[in-house]
Amino acid sequence: MSRLRAPLDALLDAPHGDWQPLLAAWRAGAAGRHCVAAVDARVRAGTPVHPQRVFRAFELTPRAAARVVILGQDPYHGPGQAEGLAFSVPDGVAPPPSLRNIFRELQRDLGQAPPHSGSLARWAERGVLLLNTVLTVEEGRAASHAGLGWEALSDAVVAALAAEPQPKVFMLWGAQAQRRAAAIDAAWSAAGHPGGRALPHLLLRCNHPSPLAAMRPPLPFIGCGHFGLAARFLARAGRGELDWTL
Repeated sequence: MSRLRAPLDALLDAPHGDWQPLLAAWRAGAAGRHCVAAVDARVRAGTPVHPQRVFRAFELTPRAAARVVILGQDPYHGPGQAEGLAFSVPDGVAPPPSLRNIFRELQRDLGQAPPHSGSLARWAERGVLLLNTVLTVEEGRAASHAGLGWEALSDAVVAALAAEPQPKVFMLWGAQAQRRAAAIDAAWSAAGHPGGRALPHLLLRCNHPSPLAAMRPPLPFIGCGHFGLAARFLARAGRGELDWTL
């Protein structure tokens, strides 16, 4: 059900609201052209590629509404698991280990009981951009589409959001996500904000929620308190209450 069948060009032609200029710029560049051609070639050859709704994160979270950015790596590669949102699985699919640890920390931090569904779509609709660094994957082959050109898109998205003056929370879970901290600072500086205004965003760093890292020092995911920290920061910054319930 989550398998990609439509050409990426067709999906990119669909309206994506205020994300469209950024998506169009990526598509027109060398990285975008290479990525679209490579992914479409694999789909035409019959290779199972996931997810079906590649750009769902942009569909559910308009750019103007983005208040939190959670960076994943690439989609889940099991049949029926990926739904176009980082760490999320469709209703009725058992949460993978990383997602179970997210629910475990949510319960520890905010006292919320584990939800009945592993879908994080409600978060996306409330301004939590659930963005994978790489947006497609081949079935059973983790990181199989790394290096095809998706990274140029995710980097551009992070830089664009970082350059905006509206305060946001960037949740950087794991070494790969944390490497983007410098790019967030650089994008803000490059935007030329008057008076050398300090970065208005909150950058939260910890280990990846994977069972291999979630409890490991020095920054274990379990116990990080990121959900409460994000909600309090956004409330103080005047960006509204953030409801983490699912």
